[in-house]
Amino acid sequence: MKINYAETAQIIASLTEGETDEVALMATVACELHHADDRFDWTGFYRVTEPELLKIGPYQGGHGCLQIPFSRGVCGAAARTGEVQLVDDVDAFPGHIACASSTRSEVVLPVWNADGALIAVLDIDSDQPAAFTQNDADALAKILSDTFAR
Repeated sequence: MKINYAETAQIIASLTEGETDEVALMATVACELHHADDRFDWTGFYRVTEPELLKIGPYQGGHGCLQIPFSRGVCGAAARTGEVQLVDDVDAFPGHIACASSTRSEVVLPVWNADGALIAVLDIDSDQPAAFTQNDADALAKILSDTFAR
């Protein structure tokens, strides 16, 4: 099963209408995304909890790393640069943090609030190599913007 981004975006918008709590929003987004696509092996958020530090937030899948400094890994790179990280082969990414040995590829997107502050990153891991495309990144970025920057 492969995600229908338009349909999933509508579902998320409907479920989160009027909600302002960021953790509640993250929990709903992680759940809906995770169950919408077989490629998504781990789907979740790492929240900015203090300067230069991400801590695990709502997620679906196996255990994740509890904290990730901005200076390390794919999630740290997304937080540090504010840019989407599309990684076809995690073993080829310098400084990759292996929270799960099954992860082969991932996409990580910065999450901005309405004030333009970085509040988290969305991390989606796959047990398949090169599982994600720029189309995935663009559609996910739109869902995040519509949900958190409204």
